[in-house]
Amino acid sequence: MSKKEQKNRYSDTELQEFDQLIIEKMEKAKEQLKFYENQLTEITEAGETRVRGLDDGVGTSESERLNMMINRTRKHITYLENARARIANKVYGVCRETGKLISKERLRAVPHATLSIEAKQTGKK
Repeated sequence: MSKKEQKNRYSDTELQEFDQLIIEKMEKAKEQLKFYENQLTEITEAGETRVRGLDDGVGTSESERLNMMINRTRKHITYLENARARIANKVYGVCRETGKLISKERLRAVPHATLSIEAKQTGKK
């Protein structure tokens, strides 16, 4: 049996590297969230002072878009927080379907992933 086949979790050093990556992504996501929330506040405040007219639809559409982005960003932050919990429990990077390690490349691209590419593709069929 090769060393790669025997490995069933990432080392503490590897987990620390992923944790740092996730912390950086969380900081960026929180900055984005603050930006979207500020934009929504500006639209809401501007809507109260402007004369009702043709741009009401544009304001509503933009508010809906921003609310969608806020919700998506909050969800992303939750996924990242959950990934950090998996790191703390030393189960990070293990595919929830196959039980095998998710590739480092995939985790670097999508650090909150819980499925390997193999499991994700199998689930789509």
